[in-house]
Amino acid sequence: MAKLKIVFVLYPGVTHLDFTGPHQVLVRTPDAEVIVASLGGQDIEAEGLVFTKLADLAQIERCDVLCIPGGFGTTEAMQDEAFMAQVRRLGGGATYLTSVCTGSLILGAAGFLQGREAATHWAWRELLPSFGATMSEARVSRDGNVITGGGVTAGIDFALVLLEELAGRDYAEAIQLGLEYAPAPPFNAGRPELARPEVLALVKARMAAAVDSRAEAAAEAASRLQPA
Repeated sequence: MAKLKIVFVLYPGVTHLDFTGPHQVLVRTPDAEVIVASLGGQDIEAEGLVFTKLADLAQIERCDVLCIPGGFGTTEAMQDEAFMAQVRRLGGGATYLTSVCTGSLILGAAGFLQGREAATHWAWRELLPSFGATMSEARVSRDGNVITGGGVTAGIDFALVLLEELAGRDYAEAIQLGLEYAPAPPFNAGRPELARPEVLALVKARMAAAVDSRAEAAAEAASRLQPA
């Protein structure tokens, strides 16, 4: 029996925890092959870490699970047609289409979120309707075979939800226990509705430079979509 094939797709500017958090969980999926790939198998630098010896996206024939992490590089990735062509090709045959953080914008740009509910980082939720998606405020959202996580750390929650689907609840809970995943953050500031106003303003100011370019990239990508 062929192994379940899980493919993580990396690109320049990816947020490494969007990828490494879920990878830490899903690499433990029974009878599965987990592949980390990039366009051309190029090394990927992510906030000071370099991921190397990656598979070439174009050389992967198919996958059962396609996972797209997010990051500030999402804007450029959506505009890279060679990259998007491989996402569309692999996603078109995948059993599960998944993402973490702004990776859902790439799924949307590939045409996979039309008429679907999806989650993303709170700062970018309003871009999802551009791709015909309904934005979810959930930490993990599921709509059929589309499973999406919110920002960064939600990737671990997402991975456990997916692992339950692939291997059952008992197994997923055992992995959670083995990893001692029992978050108890020191500050109650992990969502915009919980953060102090001055903290929220600070984070929004830091992200302001990316707002226009990402919105423009999303609009351009959405304009290329074919009607559902």
